[in-house]
Amino acid sequence: MRELLGHLYKSLFDSVRDLVPILGVIAFFQLLVLRQPFPNFAELLIGTVLVIIGLTLFVHGLKIGLFPIGESMAQDFARKGSLFWLLLFSFALGFGTTVAEPALIAVADEAAKIAAEGGMIGNNESAKHEYATGLRFTVAISVGLAIVIGVMRIIRGWPLPYLIIGGYLGIVIMTAFAPSEIIGIAYDSGGVTTSTITVPLVTALGVGLASSIQGRNPMVDGFGLIAFASLTPMIFVMGYGMVL
Repeated sequence: MRELLGHLYKSLFDSVRDLVPILGVIAFFQLLVLRQPFPNFAELLIGTVLVIIGLTLFVHGLKIGLFPIGESMAQDFARKGSLFWLLLFSFALGFGTTVAEPALIAVADEAAKIAAEGGMIGNNESAKHEYATGLRFTVAISVGLAIVIGVMRIIRGWPLPYLIIGGYLGIVIMTAFAPSEIIGIAYDSGGVTTSTITVPLVTALGVGLASSIQGRNPMVDGFGLIAFASLTPMIFVMGYGMVL
C-alpha cells in the first residue's frame, strides 16, 4: 500500500508539473493581455482539479496495466510462432483502440456537423451519424492496417525511413486528387488517432515484439508504429472523401 501511494504521489506531482506551464500561459494572456478576470472561476478551478486527478490516475494506470500487458502479449505471440495470430492481434488492437479514441469521436462528430451545414450531406441526425461513423471506421481500419505493416517491418527488418517516405509521397499524391473539403479533416485524423488510448498500447506492442525477436533492438526496431498509425489515416480519409 505504501509503495502504491508513493507511485500515485509521483504521478500526481508529474501531472501538476506538466499542467503548470499550460495554466501559466492561460493566466498570462487572460489577466495581462486581455486584462479580464476568469469567467466562472469556481468551475474552472474545479475542472482543473478534476483534470489533474484524472490525468494522474490515467498515467498511473498506463504504467501498471496497459504497458505491461501490451508488452507481455506481444512477447507471448512472438514465442507462439504464429504469424497469422500475431497480425490478427495487431490489426484488432489498432482497430479497437482507434474506434474508441475520444479525440477521434469528437472530430468525427464535428466533421459531420460541418459537412451537414455545408450541404455535403443531409442536415439530419441520421445522415450526420452515418457520416461520422463511416469516418471513424475508415480511420480505425487504416490504423489497424498500419499496425500490421509496422509489425511486419519489425519481423522482417524493413527500413523505417523508406516506408515513411513512401507513405508521405502517397499522401501528397492523394492530396492532389481529393476533394478540398476532406483534406483538412484527413490531416487532422492522422493526429487525433495517436492519442490517449492508442499510443500506449501500440508502443508497448512494438517494444515487446522487438524485445522478443532475436536480432532486434527495442530502441531501434520497437518504435515507429505510431508513425504508421498517424500516416495511413490521411490516405484512407482522403479516399473516403473521394468515394463519397
